[in-house]
Amino acid sequence: MRRGELFLTLWVLTVRSTSGEDCISRLHVNVVEGEPFYLKYCSSALRSKAAAIKWYKSDAPHGHAELHLGTSARITLHKDVLEFWPVELEDEGSYFCQSGNDTQKWMVKVIRRNNQSCFTEKQVKSKNVGVTKSLQIPCNNSYYKDRIHRTSLYKDCIKIAESNLFYLKPIQKNAEFKDQGYYSCVFSLHHNGKLYNITETLNITIVEDRSNVIPVILGPKLTSVEVELGEDVELNCSALVNEKDYFYWSFWKENGPDPNVLEDNKSNSWTLEGKTYASKILRIQKINENNLNFLYNCTVTNARSIDTKSFILLRKAGTADIPGHVFTGGMIAATVVSVAVLCLGVVCVICRVDLVLCYRHWMGSDETLTDGKTYDAFVSYLRECGLEDGEAYTFAVETLPAALEKHFGYKLCIFERDVEPGGAAVDDLHSLIRKSRRLIIVLSKSYMSHEVRYELESGLHEALVERKIKIILIQFAPVEDITFWPQSLKLLKSHRVLKWQGDESLSYDSRFWKTLLYLMPAKALKPDGGGSEVLPVLAEAS
Repeated sequence: MRRGELFLTLWVLTVRSTSGEDCISRLHVNVVEGEPFYLKYCSSALRSKAAAIKWYKSDAPHGHAELHLGTSARITLHKDVLEFWPVELEDEGSYFCQSGNDTQKWMVKVIRRNNQSCFTEKQVKSKNVGVTKSLQIPCNNSYYKDRIHRTSLYKDCIKIAESNLFYLKPIQKNAEFKDQGYYSCVFSLHHNGKLYNITETLNITIVEDRSNVIPVILGPKLTSVEVELGEDVELNCSALVNEKDYFYWSFWKENGPDPNVLEDNKSNSWTLEGKTYASKILRIQKINENNLNFLYNCTVTNARSIDTKSFILLRKAGTADIPGHVFTGGMIAATVVSVAVLCLGVVCVICRVDLVLCYRHWMGSDETLTDGKTYDAFVSYLRECGLEDGEAYTFAVETLPAALEKHFGYKLCIFERDVEPGGAAVDDLHSLIRKSRRLIIVLSKSYMSHEVRYELESGLHEALVERKIKIILIQFAPVEDITFWPQSLKLLKSHRVLKWQGDESLSYDSRFWKTLLYLMPAKALKPDGGGSEVLPVLAEAS
């Protein structure tokens, strides 16, 4: 018999002889959802006598819940074995097996399956193999051996071997760098007419012969770190190392180490291009004056070589401590200034109309001198009105001219007063609107009649297309009561719509007249007459 065949026979016999020892003794068990899984009670007392066994699952609100045969179609009991066909996410938890006074516990964590890969990363085991050393990839599963009908081996999810047994002959060869990768053993088995797979994955990393590596610290030999007093700092030192090299920090002083300086007990290691690297962290909490201008040394050494790197902590430039009273005073002053600026902004928004009018009054600004227009505003209103629109008519032909012309000194174009009888053809109306700086529309319930529709449309064209006139809406009726509301009129800014509030708006100091003046062009006002401070009550049209 050849040597290879002899080895295989001995290995199979060993597997078969130990198949009865598949109990799980470790406390924490990880398993992938959708795969068969079992828990086997480990106790020598169980084999010596027939003992009653009870299985429990921990249920925090209600304590332990005993598991019985038939508890779930997926879960079966075979005295000292609890089987899952398959295990699901809901099976995660604590399990107990009790036999007399003996109890065994498992903490089962079910990992969600990765459907994008042939294996689940959280279940991968890692192994480093030195180049030219013996590489072995065993694939066997003794517990399910009677059910397994095919065993497959994949490298990086590509099948490389297959057997119709519950095991594969182990790969044996001298390791090369190209052998690095993920090796997955997939066992296919049947249970109650269903097919299941069990996957075991090993991440093989091929490394160089580390016995020849000279340990060296990465980076410059001296690193300055600027810090502020009171902050926490982590110093990270990395090195190229061998497996048994001594890697440590040294920071002793004559009077002993600083109590706020702590070294991590463990170093983090990783492999890159066949070489092993490690890093160690030194934590300094709440830096004080004793930590400044002192060398913290990081050293790696073995029997052949030693290498050291130093870190020094320096105070950040311009971070001298600010006296407490100066800092407090500065914070108070900054808060007061911020609040004052915020309040000033709010006041400016709320009182912008009064502020603009005050500015115009004192600065004497006049935007009507060079625009070549004749009228300050053209007044559009319903000229043939019924009883329900009589108040709006009176406002347009009496109240508005009395206020804007006689009291505030503007010049208005009013159809019944300024257009000669028989005139005001379409072209004439358009010309009058073009000669006006504003179009004042007095809206009433029946405003959208045929005779004023052109005035509105012409003004909207000038405002929205030509941008040569601004429109002011004075609303006497609710907007929803006005029929045939033009879509383009909705494009006007909301602050250009004024609501006549009746008696509240009579005084020249009311918000209505101030806002109207704010919307009218800036002009050096020269009233025609003294005028009264309060307008007469509007009379109903007969």
